[in-house]
Amino acid sequence: MICGFLVLDKPAGPTSHTCVARVRRAYGLKRVGHGGTLDPAVTGVLPVALGPATRLLPYLPGEKAYRAWIQLGVRTTTDDLDGTVLDHQPPPANLTAQTLNMALAPFRGSIQQRPPSFSAVHVQGQRAYALARAGHQLHLPPRPVTLHRLEILAWDRDEGRLELDIHCSSGTYIRSLARDLGESLGCGGALASLRRTEALGFHLHQSVALDALVPPLPPLLDPLDVLHHLPRHQLTSREEVGWRHGREMAAHQPWPPDATVLVVAPDGKLAGLAKPRGQGELRPHMVFNTDG
Repeated sequence: MICGFLVLDKPAGPTSHTCVARVRRAYGLKRVGHGGTLDPAVTGVLPVALGPATRLLPYLPGEKAYRAWIQLGVRTTTDDLDGTVLDHQPPPANLTAQTLNMALAPFRGSIQQRPPSFSAVHVQGQRAYALARAGHQLHLPPRPVTLHRLEILAWDRDEGRLELDIHCSSGTYIRSLARDLGESLGCGGALASLRRTEALGFHLHQSVALDALVPPLPPLLDPLDVLHHLPRHQLTSREEVGWRHGREMAAHQPWPPDATVLVVAPDGKLAGLAKPRGQGELRPHMVFNTDG
């Protein structure tokens, strides 16, 4: 049974769906899914789950990291350089890395952020980008997001281009950050390019190129290694029989009531996930290779 994770270094051009289709064909599987969609122009970390590992995607950490290039002095319909230009205005002549760092201060930490009009946010049952393409004027409400790290890597005053290192919560739009930073400076801003360096706990150094999906295929990451942040319960041979039939079992130690516990079979392979129940019990929450 194929069960594991693959980290793709997505190139610019293909959609995330196209990348998943390539993985599906390469490994001969129907059950393949990805975590954290990337726009076609965006490159970098695209986590892909294969086989039963697709059920584990919700249990991975949701934070992400990016290297972003922001073009100041321009406003577009999509908040990136792929959109229609609305206006040009030169950045302030005295803009320095120090003043830019001060301008970024209000965006650090927990903030309210308005998603771009061209985004996958649902509006009355439709995607915002579909309504925007149809000519609707959208004013999406702001949402809470957190920018844990927002640091300047480079500032090219002549080109008006800023390079940033960003670590943020799930749901953060870097295009919105570019737009809002430009508005705060009075000159407009748009995302020039974006590369994701971390997603769902996976890092760029773990990734493989899309062109690497040829025999011999890249090895998959073991779910037990990927879910290292979860507490574990090692099954005994006797417990394994009941576990395969979905029976509750005694916990070897107390767990917090909201914990998700990784259950490991006697042979060291992933058996599933469990949730604490009552006093000192675990109930099956997700069972792999179910019997009965």
